[in-house]
Amino acid sequence: MRLAGKTAIITGAGAGIGEAIALRFAEEGARLVLNDIAAGAGDTALKKLKDLGAQAVLAVADISQESEARKIAECAVANFGTIDILVNNAADFTQKSVENAGIADWQKVLGVNVIGTALVSKFAIPHMKAKGGSIVNVASMSGLIAQPDFATYNASKGAVVTMTKCMALDLAPYNIRVNSICPVCILTSASYREIERLGLTFEEWRDRVAPLHMLNRLGEPREVANAALFLASEEASFITSTHLMVDGGYTGR
Repeated sequence: MRLAGKTAIITGAGAGIGEAIALRFAEEGARLVLNDIAAGAGDTALKKLKDLGAQAVLAVADISQESEARKIAECAVANFGTIDILVNNAADFTQKSVENAGIADWQKVLGVNVIGTALVSKFAIPHMKAKGGSIVNVASMSGLIAQPDFATYNASKGAVVTMTKCMALDLAPYNIRVNSICPVCILTSASYREIERLGLTFEEWRDRVAPLHMLNRLGEPREVANAALFLASEEASFITSTHLMVDGGYTGR
C-alpha cells in the first residue's frame, strides 16, 4: 500500500473530488482526517470510509476562518500524532465577471480558495517539517485560461497555482513537496449547479462540453483522485512546484 502509516488531511472531503480522494487514499492505507464545512456531508463520507475499515475522523470547519482552520491540524495530531499529507481541495465556486461581482463575491471565493488553502497549510506545515511530506493543492485548469464570466473563480485558482510554486520553494529545505492538480470538467455536484445556472439539460450540457476535450468525454472524480494519490505518494518523490493537468486534453489544443 502506497500510503500505509501515513496521515492525510483532505479538505472539502464531504462529496465530489474530495470524497473520491479520501476513498482512494483509504484504499492505499492512509489514516484520514476529513474536513468539510457541512457536518451532514462529512458524516456521510466518514461512514463510507469506516464501512471500508479505514481509520478516519471528521473535522467540521470553515477553512476561511483562522481559528477553525487551526482545528483541522489539531484534530489530526490529537488522533494520529502526525501529519504527512495535506490535500487542499475545499473550494467555493462563485463564478462572475469583474463587472458583475460585488465585494461579497470576491471575499467569499478568495476566502475559501486562496486564504483557506493558505490557512490550512499554515497550521499543518509545522507538523510536517520534521520528516517531510506532501501537499497537493487542487487548483483548476480555470486558473490557467480565460473563460467568459468566470473572473472571480479563475482569479482565485490562478492564485492557488502561483501559491503552490511559492510554497514549494519555501518548503523544499524541509523535504515537503508542494504540487497542484488542475482538473477540468469533472462530473460532480458542482457540474449540476452549473447546468442549472445555464438552464440546460444534462444531455445538452454534456454535448456542449465533452467535445472541448481531446478525449471527448467528461472526467470522473476518481480520475482526479488517482492524480492526487500519485503526487502524495513516494512515486512522486522528485516532483515539486508543478501543476498536473487532469483535463482530458482541454488545455492542449
